Amino acid sequence: MDLDFERLHALQQAGSFFVTRAKSNFKCRRILWRPIYRSTGLICDQIVEFIVYYSKQAYPERLRRVRYRDDEGGTPVFLTNNVMLPALTICALCKQRWQVELFFKWIKQHLHIKRFIGNSQNAVKTQIWTAVATYVLVAIVRKRLNLDLSLHAMLRILSVTPFEKTPLFQLFSDVHTLHATREDDNQLVGRSRAPARRSQVLRNRSTGPRPSRFGAAWLPG
Repeated sequence: MDLDFERLHALQQAGSFFVTRAKSNFKCRRILWRPIYRSTGLICDQIVEFIVYYSKQAYPERLRRVRYRDDEGGTPVFLTNNVMLPALTICALCKQRWQVELFFKWIKQHLHIKRFIGNSQNAVKTQIWTAVATYVLVAIVRKRLNLDLSLHAMLRILSVTPFEKTPLFQLFSDVHTLHATREDDNQLVGRSRAPARRSQVLRNRSTGPRPSRFGAAWLPG
């Protein structure tokens, strides 16, 4: 996928910083070399600028280029507009992008964002940020109340009790106690049924078909 340098420049103008992976055919001119320690896996840390006309028109400012040797022997190249963070931090941020993707996948699965209610940019952002705020609030409640319930279970409980006036700690504690009691009951029922199953097997064996002296099973008429 081609890099959208116009969008990256918009982030730069908004005062944000980004970290992205450069393509293999990325062309630039090196302006400044920054000191590195190769023992950490870094190959280079440079300040560069575009030499391709259209890329330079889309992003006229300079970028930071960091190259790193990963555990698998690859040498990915990262581009960023942040010149303050250490080079290893830049590499770590890009490596953690998969965790960010898993986070949004979790939001889609557990917060039920199957489709967007509106098509405008404001509507999409509002729905996503509402889902993120819900996730963060539930995570804070779980941490402060020191609950053993999973976030998914807590969200399910809240979805069926939106108008309950019960305190959250009491609500989650009652559900957790009920769940534990049901598990204990299931274990007791399973243990009580085990001897019955064994006795049934023995009874079937005693009343089962008896072999004849010719080796064939005797079939009742």
